[in-house]
Amino acid sequence: MNRIAMNTAGLRRNVALTSALALGAVALSGCGGSDSGSDNGVGVSLIVKTTTNPFFVAMQDGAEAAAGDHGVELTMAAGKADGDEETQIQAIENAIARGDAGILITPNGPSVVDALKKARDAGLYVIALDTPPDPADAVDITFATDNRQAGERIGQWAAAQLDGEKATIALLDLFDDKVVSVDYDRDQGFLEGMGIDPADPNVNGDEAPTGTYSGGDYEIVGNEASQGAEDGGRTAMENLLTKNPDINVVYTINEPAAYGAYQALEAAGREKDVVLVSVDGGCAGVDNVKQGVIGATSQQYPVKMAELGVEAIAELAESGTAPETTEGLDFFDTGVELVTDTPVDGVESIDSTAASDICWG
Repeated sequence: MNRIAMNTAGLRRNVALTSALALGAVALSGCGGSDSGSDNGVGVSLIVKTTTNPFFVAMQDGAEAAAGDHGVELTMAAGKADGDEETQIQAIENAIARGDAGILITPNGPSVVDALKKARDAGLYVIALDTPPDPADAVDITFATDNRQAGERIGQWAAAQLDGEKATIALLDLFDDKVVSVDYDRDQGFLEGMGIDPADPNVNGDEAPTGTYSGGDYEIVGNEASQGAEDGGRTAMENLLTKNPDINVVYTINEPAAYGAYQALEAAGREKDVVLVSVDGGCAGVDNVKQGVIGATSQQYPVKMAELGVEAIAELAESGTAPETTEGLDFFDTGVELVTDTPVDGVESIDSTAASDICWG
């Protein structure tokens, strides 16, 4: 039996179980679960990395709205912090025990893979949102931003801003104790956009520390983990400024880290001398573009990821039709736009006013 057939059969078993529980007036929900009355008995768990980042809060909001639209019984869970795998594993176990039809998850790290396999073996359909697991086929499909493209766009923009000046680069990544694809895709995509050979495109920090980019010479001061948080971004930036106070290009994994980096640059009197770029496109980040805090950011769409994920599991449970990947990719691409108020020739972008109309958070 193939994977789709296995999951469809499992979904039907789980729908029947959940319906029986509903007839017995047993209500099963998690912290923050939707109270939408499920007509078809489809249970879905959304498990995000953390609720301290507006990106994942927006994802929860999108899933909750879609659950109401599609008659899905939604349970929500989150790690205590970015990288908290144990809490996510427990949430996966809970979804299996409830007999949910499917799981939507932004994986916090490689340790969740065994739990996801257990869920799929139990008949749950598993969709990764934003961050594919490693290996990618540990889930049935991923709905995500093309993170490599998101990094490339801010790299292209940053290179153009320098206008041939030497690039002295700080890289504020996500982790230094585990490997996740969103981390290396954005970092390495940024370098490729700058015109720098990334060496192994799936490894952060192994590129040549000096060389040439598309506009001239470059020097990479170093990679520092930010944990995707404001305080982590500030500390990482402080550490790199200590190594080299002449940094003039700062890549950041996301906008909370970017704002933390800006605080460190401001304290050092360097905020006006640095090209600061990021990825997210939340309303706070777009406002930071408008205020000149962030030069450019790649906007992604977490609400769309979650809405489409809920819809896909509901459709699969009802008709057996599974979602398909975007042509030419091994995931479903939910789109990305470069946001800047300083556009450059050859790099497609929208301004902060347009981005404000479609931002989240």
